[in-house]
Amino acid sequence: MYVDTSHITRGGTTSTRHLLRASYRANGKVLHRTLANVSQCSAAEIAALRLALRHKGELEHLGTIQDAITLKQGLSFGAVWTVYQVARRLGIEQALGTTRAGKLALWQVIARVIDQGSRLSAVRLAMAHAACDVLGLGMFDEDALYENLDGLAGAQARIEDRLFAQRHKMQPTSLFLYDVTRSYVEGTHNALAAFGSNRDGKKGKRQMVLGLLCAEDGQPVSIEVFPGNTHDPQTFAAQINQVKARFGVYASTFVGDRGMIKSQHIADLAQQGLHDITAMTKPQIDKLLKQGTLQLDLFDQELAEVLTEEGLRYVRRRNPVRTQEARDTRQAKLATLQAQVTKQNHYLTDHPRASAQGALQKLVARAEKLRIADWVELTVVERALTLTMKEEAQTEAAKLDGCSVLQTDLTPAQAPKELVHDRYKDLTSVEHAFRTCKTAHLEVRPLFVRREARTRAHALVVMLAYQIIRYLASCWSAFDVTVAEGLRTLTTLCLVEVTPQHTPSYHCLPTPDDAIARLLHSADITLPKAFSLSGVRVSTRKKLQSERIPQ
Repeated sequence: MYVDTSHITRGGTTSTRHLLRASYRANGKVLHRTLANVSQCSAAEIAALRLALRHKGELEHLGTIQDAITLKQGLSFGAVWTVYQVARRLGIEQALGTTRAGKLALWQVIARVIDQGSRLSAVRLAMAHAACDVLGLGMFDEDALYENLDGLAGAQARIEDRLFAQRHKMQPTSLFLYDVTRSYVEGTHNALAAFGSNRDGKKGKRQMVLGLLCAEDGQPVSIEVFPGNTHDPQTFAAQINQVKARFGVYASTFVGDRGMIKSQHIADLAQQGLHDITAMTKPQIDKLLKQGTLQLDLFDQELAEVLTEEGLRYVRRRNPVRTQEARDTRQAKLATLQAQVTKQNHYLTDHPRASAQGALQKLVARAEKLRIADWVELTVVERALTLTMKEEAQTEAAKLDGCSVLQTDLTPAQAPKELVHDRYKDLTSVEHAFRTCKTAHLEVRPLFVRREARTRAHALVVMLAYQIIRYLASCWSAFDVTVAEGLRTLTTLCLVEVTPQHTPSYHCLPTPDDAIARLLHSADITLPKAFSLSGVRVSTRKKLQSERIPQ
């Protein structure tokens, strides 16, 4: 039995006929008879018939393909493909450019999203992922990535301008959020590292200052790195200039945290037709209370405002939650100091030769460290230490618990007091960006770079990576999964190398499991039906030691 195929041409038209036929012998002759006309079958079905007839004696083994086809796990594909598609959707690929330098910069951003590390680790990551094939990159090593940082630093303004123009061409930006943070630096050779007001609790560590400018929706617009000894207000003037000169925004409002926007900055903003919203520090609020501009009893209202003759507005509020937190904190500090007093009294009782004045000095130093020395009194009488509350001083210290005052030059017609309050609260999006970039997913440190230009480019890479993280977080917010966990899940989706006998091998993608399919669907990512590898493979210049040191 066999499949007989013939091609018939009539009137210039060629048709193909497939007949299922059988051979038999009669009167010493080989004859053929047709069993069925299978011309309506597809090419795949015809091939299956031929395969079955060819192996009709061993059909029980026909479904086993291990002997005919070899399957081998290939490069990781799911994570790099997803991040790449998001980068294209956000306009990051277009802003970086499609040249080799732009593709190398894009890989640095993608590598930062998938796995935070040095340029060397980014190359090793490309060895395990289909990075070169997805991005269309040729060979590169860690030296190429370091050199790419040099070029990226010079192109930072152009890249940020392109992204801003892409995202805000349809809807002009009317509000900018700005804040700074400090990040300590390991080592002593970074060009921008310096000793300054360290807020990370890392004594003896140099630091650098990061300034992040965001649009009103919290999307980062620009990042700048300053020397570690730069004060926060000194970074603000550069933001005013770039908003007007680079982004072409001539009517907008800056929102800054306490002490960020000084009086000189406010005057500069007003001179250029820009507005501001900023929070006042506690000494500034005390000064306004003494001048009579503000009254303490008005803080009991839900949200109140005062308009001065100079055109300034003060929007004030007492947050009951913050008020209770401040009271609880004060009581906890008081309890801590009281426990120290009790401990020192026991020590003086058990050690008659111990100095009572020395114990008193320790307690006074402890009170100053807890910042409660102004409203407590410590005394010693006959080797007995006593802690006494100063009621009036405590009342004075607690009068502004939970109170906040916002200052703005926007008129009530331009922005009601509720809108002013809400816009200031939007600064939490900048704080969230700093948490993500410093200590959460991205971890801007350690830097692994020393030169000033490379440090600035590294910060730009982190900012662009945060934009991708922010987008994926919004896509996967409905799932009980972090972005890092989702990306780890996607890295398990690998290409499969299929090698049939006697034919060239090819790569295909397996059907994703439910978890991966859900992540891809939520991010609106479509996998390619077919994907071919170019065969380009990267390698690092630095190799592991041939003889490892025993641990």
